[in-house]
Amino acid sequence: MKEDAVLESAASRLPALIQGGMGVGVSGWQLARAVSREGQLGVVSGTALDLMLARGLQLGDLGGHLRRALAAFPFPEMAERIVKRYFVPGGKEPGQPFKPVSIIGDRPSSATRELVVASNFAAVHLAKEGHGGKVGLNLLEKIQTPTLLALYGAMLAGVDAVLMGAGIPRQIPGVLDRFAAGQAAEMRLDVTGKGDPAKIEFDPAEFSVGRAGALARPLFLAIVSSPVLADNLRRKANGRVDGFVVEAPVAGGHNAPPRGGVKLDEKGEPIYGPRDAIDPAKFRALGLPFWLAGGYGRPGGLAEARALGAHGIQVGTAFALCDESGFDPALKARVLGKVRRGELDVRTDALASPTGFPFKIAAMEGSVSEPEVYARRERVCDLGFLREAYRKDDGSLGFRCPAESVDVYTAKGGDPAQTAGRVCLCNSLTAAIGLGQVRANGAVEPPLVTCGDEVNRVVEMLPAGRDSYTAAEAIRWLLG
Repeated sequence: MKEDAVLESAASRLPALIQGGMGVGVSGWQLARAVSREGQLGVVSGTALDLMLARGLQLGDLGGHLRRALAAFPFPEMAERIVKRYFVPGGKEPGQPFKPVSIIGDRPSSATRELVVASNFAAVHLAKEGHGGKVGLNLLEKIQTPTLLALYGAMLAGVDAVLMGAGIPRQIPGVLDRFAAGQAAEMRLDVTGKGDPAKIEFDPAEFSVGRAGALARPLFLAIVSSPVLADNLRRKANGRVDGFVVEAPVAGGHNAPPRGGVKLDEKGEPIYGPRDAIDPAKFRALGLPFWLAGGYGRPGGLAEARALGAHGIQVGTAFALCDESGFDPALKARVLGKVRRGELDVRTDALASPTGFPFKIAAMEGSVSEPEVYARRERVCDLGFLREAYRKDDGSLGFRCPAESVDVYTAKGGDPAQTAGRVCLCNSLTAAIGLGQVRANGAVEPPLVTCGDEVNRVVEMLPAGRDSYTAAEAIRWLLG
């Protein structure tokens, strides 16, 4: 009876359809708001929101949305500093590089903390404007250093749910509990090498100079692929886990590695076997609501998932190419053109992501998916979201990324073999939403497109005589 009560309590607060939190800004506030206004769960991707806010302001903040959100930020002096630092009236010149944003380490500066907290507040605030629907925030366990700041900023804006995958997020429920009570929180930072454990900390009272108060605690959904991991989180997380998003390997973005070790097929893609198949019955036995993701983004998918005991489904790819998604419009039009012709090829790359997780890459001309474009790009790590922390010989903490310069990575003690085929996802995914950095030679960072295996089904949503579709039309197609 207790499990039934938990299931009913959490399930009744979230819709059956969750829009996936995709990429850097693909699931931006515009998409999340459009989905939430239709009564479903719109989700903001929490990756690199500080970078997006800073670059959006430098582009002139078309429509004034970012400054409107910052005007609602509870700490106006911080908002004023951010606008003064980054806003360029009319936008920067096209050939000029963006002003850099500090890479987030284990001890971020006050300016960095303000930017991360404010950017997450702004994105959730804008996503919740003008409707009474639910809004979620998607974060990656692999990106740890901004996590406390991101969660606090989103909670200031009243985020309804936090979704997290790409790792084992045992520490997050307890962080939500402490922030909800206005208390300081800390997280263990994953560190490679011997030495004392490292941690990151955040105190709302110190940040707000005593103006912090209690906040609503959002629901927490862990993104998993294994019932063993889900049960481990349910029993051993440091706070309440409210449910799960159960992701199959056909989903876009990062995928869980195959169980039993990675073996590649003739195309170089990881081979998934029977052990990787999703068994909904095992998740149903855990007594918490779950949403099935990967392969259910089609008419009838929701009914099928519910028949298997799921509360609903999470869908990403169907929303990734709609009008409200954050993809650069010209790039989106080219992708949709290939989809309409049935020509878009998607592969699961075992090496691309610096995280070591398999990553879905769509083959697009002019993108990093092309070997010559990949080879031409200078390996530089100036955003650093996917860096790993490691212990230096002197015991201090350092950061490195296998997608950075091979010489630099090796000098930091990294294994040069780990650099082969790695892609700077931070820069390439940012370029895919039209915010690519301009380099010293005038070249703009090349983009990368990620989507699920079933992307070519999107053509079924395209209305007759039109080359695009809205989030609302995608929802009607999915639910129809």
